[in-house]
Amino acid sequence: MEITEDQLIQEALKAKERAYCPYSNFRVGCSLLTKNNKLYTGCNVENASYGLCVCAERVAICKAVSEGDRQISTIVVSCDTDEPTFPCGMCRQTIIEFCYSGNDIKIIALGKDQSKPKYSKGSDVIPFAFVPKDLNVDPQLEKK
Repeated sequence: MEITEDQLIQEALKAKERAYCPYSNFRVGCSLLTKNNKLYTGCNVENASYGLCVCAERVAICKAVSEGDRQISTIVVSCDTDEPTFPCGMCRQTIIEFCYSGNDIKIIALGKDQSKPKYSKGSDVIPFAFVPKDLNVDPQLEKK
C-alpha cells in the first residue's frame, strides 16, 4: 500500500511531539519516504553540549540508512514556527546525499498551520550541491 503525503505529514507531526529540546524549546519532527515505500521518522535531540545536538532530519535519515534504505524520495519537516521552516544547511547536504533521483527529492515544510505547507525540491534548497560525483564516485554503486 502506497504511503500518502497526508500520512507523511501526520507522522512528522507525531515525531515533533517526541522532540527532546529543553534548551531551545524548538521542536522539530521529520518523516521521510524511501524508494522502497518505507517510512522513517525522527525528532531533534538536544544536548547540554550544544555541538552534539542532532536535527530531526538527520535522525530520520540515519534510521533509514541503518536499516539499509538509502534512497529518499520525499521528506517532511514540521516545526512550531508561524511560517514553514526548511531544513538547516547541514541537513540539506545530508538530504542531497541520499536523494533517490539526483536533486529532485520532494521537500515539504510545515509550520503551525499544517493546512499551508510549502513545497520545494532538493535542487532549489541547495543549488550547486556537493555530491558524490564531485568525488568521482558513482552513488548508485553504494545505494541499495
